[in-house]
This record gives sequence, C-alpha cells and structure tokens, in this order.
Amino acid sequence: MNKSGAQKKLTKYGYIFTVPFVIVFLIFNLWPTLYTFLLSLGDLKGLKTNFNIVGFVNFAKLVKDPYFWGAVGNTFIIWGLNFAPQLGLALLFAVWLTNTKLHLIGKNQFRALFYMPNLLTATSVAILFRSLFGYPVGPVNQILMKFGLVTESFNFFRSVTASRLIVAFIQWWMWCGQTLILLMAAITAISPSLYESAVIDGANEWQCTWKITVPMLRPMMFFLLITSMVGGMQMFDIPFLITGMHGEPDYKIRTTAVYMYNIAFQGRNDYSYAAAISIGMFIITVILAIFINNITKERTPKIYNGGHK
Repeated sequence: MNKSGAQKKLTKYGYIFTVPFVIVFLIFNLWPTLYTFLLSLGDLKGLKTNFNIVGFVNFAKLVKDPYFWGAVGNTFIIWGLNFAPQLGLALLFAVWLTNTKLHLIGKNQFRALFYMPNLLTATSVAILFRSLFGYPVGPVNQILMKFGLVTESFNFFRSVTASRLIVAFIQWWMWCGQTLILLMAAITAISPSLYESAVIDGANEWQCTWKITVPMLRPMMFFLLITSMVGGMQMFDIPFLITGMHGEPDYKIRTTAVYMYNIAFQGRNDYSYAAAISIGMFIITVILAIFINNITKERTPKIYNGGHK
C-alpha cells in the first residue's frame, strides 16, 4: 500500500474514532448551550411546557436585579478568599517539592496527601464541615470552649464572615492539591540550563526562584487564574449544601449558581430568567478573561541573566 493509501486509511479511522465524541458533544454540550440561550429569550415558568419568545426582557431585568449583582459580589469575595492563598501556598510548596537540593523525605507521599481532598465528593465534604462547625456541640466549639477561647458556643453559620471563611477554606482545601500538581509540572518543564547559567553568574537560591521560576510560571499561573475564575463563577455545591440552600446568613453565601438554582427550582420556577442568569454568568466570565489576558499578554517575562544587561 502506498503512502497516500495508508494516509487515507488512517484518516478514515481517525474520523470513525472521533464520531462518538462529536455525538456526545452535540447532544450534551452544544445543544444544551443553544437551548439555554433560546430559553433566556422566552417566558417559560411554573408548570408550562412551552414558551413564547419575548426578546431581551429577561436580560433587561437581570441588569437591574440587585439580588443578581449581590450574588456576583458574593461569588467574587468567596473566590478571592480562596484563590489568593491557594495560589500562594501551592507555589511555595511546588518550589520546595521540586528543589532537588533540599532532599526532602516523603515528598511523593505529601504530594498525594495534599491532592487527596480533590478526590472527595462535595456533598461529603459539606456534611463533614457542617458537623465540625455545628452549633452548639460541634467539635470546633468544644475545642474552643475547652481551651477557654470562648465562653459559650458560637454559631458559625449565623455569622457572615465566619460562613464565608469556612466556604473559602473548603474550596481552598479541595483544590489546592490540583494547583500544586500543575505548578510542579510547569516547574519541572523549565530547562535546567537556565538555573545552571544563573548559578555560574552568582545567583543564589532566592534569585533563581524569583528571577527564573516565577517568570517562567506566568503562563501556568494565568491558566490557573482563568480556570479558577470559571470554576468560581460556577461555585454551587459547597455554598448550597453547607447553609440552608439559599445562601444564608443574610444571603451573603448565595453565589450566582445558587441564585440561578433558587430561581429555577425553588419557589418561582422561572426557568427563562434562570437561563438569563446563566448567560449573564457566561458573559461576565468572558469579559473578565479577556481583560486579564489583555493586561498580562503584553508583559514579557524577564529571565535572570546575571549582571549583564
């Protein structure tokens, strides 16, 4: 068989193997996305099975909805409390665990242990932390009272600050391991010759980290920022399960995804407006991603080059 015949055969089998993915994508991804946009232009609510196209009425309502913007604000506050320490701590551990000069014992076991929370289901984690911070006889309250840090039990889930910090900590605890693994992979991909050249020029360990490792990690950190932001905008399970399913207290734990669920399936059953909320979440995420990309792409990393200019 000549090369052209072999190439045609490989191409044919390539198309055959991609057909299942294309079918699954069309049914479970593309069509739901298109239907959501179509639904956001309609008036489907309650027990109705069909709807009429009403244009951008739902989007006009969404722009003026203080509860939606409050949920957006809650989402970014909780995401910010989670992502900043997550990236910082994961970067610190990634530098330590990839440093061959430290000769750390059990670093593979520590890496696996650090990643393990990511394998747990959100439901089990929410139940666990709900029990740990339970009122009035949760383990955390018992420990605080035993050491005299408080005189009486504290209801964590009636405090806005405490509730936000708990949700942010859970998100950090569950996803920090994945961030660590990705940063470690990016660090190991950096050419050792860069470090060798820096050491020859007299650079110390801190200078190598700050002038080589961190600048070379910028593409990965940008990727982590975007994916974390997308995940943050979709934050649902932990805020939904750890409180009263409406973002208590005072709706300060209600994220945009929780608000969308409340509108669609709890009380109002306004499916079209809930679809408009999901489109609004998508638009906000795209705008922020473009903004972050524009402020980062023009800056070229400055790699350490010793004392030369």
